[in-house]
Amino acid sequence: MTATTPTSPHDAVKLLAKRILEVGYDDLPERERHVIERVAKRLAVSRDVNIDYDTSRTFGERLADRIASFGGSWTFIIIFGGAIIAWVIVNTDILWNWGNGPFDPYPFILLNLFLSMVASVQAPIIMMSQNRQSAKDRLQASHDYEVNLKAEIEIMALHEKLDEIRNKDLADLIRSLKK
Repeated sequence: MTATTPTSPHDAVKLLAKRILEVGYDDLPERERHVIERVAKRLAVSRDVNIDYDTSRTFGERLADRIASFGGSWTFIIIFGGAIIAWVIVNTDILWNWGNGPFDPYPFILLNLFLSMVASVQAPIIMMSQNRQSAKDRLQASHDYEVNLKAEIEIMALHEKLDEIRNKDLADLIRSLKK
């Protein structure tokens, strides 16, 4: 194999890595090798990371994401606020006037217990969802790196082709002027 004419597709990949990245193919990390191979084969690197991520989630992860999504919404805040107001009204006004007396009188200790239980369950669920979102973001960043690397390699290859065309045209012009 010479420096300019590869004898096999694998040699072409190694030559591309050496020429474009100025690093030997064997010295590249696995992710960059993957990109170089895709460039050499003229294949796309981009894919929908959301589909890859969503298909790998378990039932519990999907449920936790839905609960976290609802728990962080205005709908939840409005319903929860309405439930607290209803609790206070029932325990202070309605039950007091019926003569039975409130089942959770002021300072609403039972209500505080329920609020603490909701918070103690909701917080870990939200944290699990945030951890999965962080993992998804890291996957997206890794994919963006691969796409950007391929784009950069393609641009460098285009520059080389343009330089070759310009050099050939200049050589032709010089030859025509010498005649």
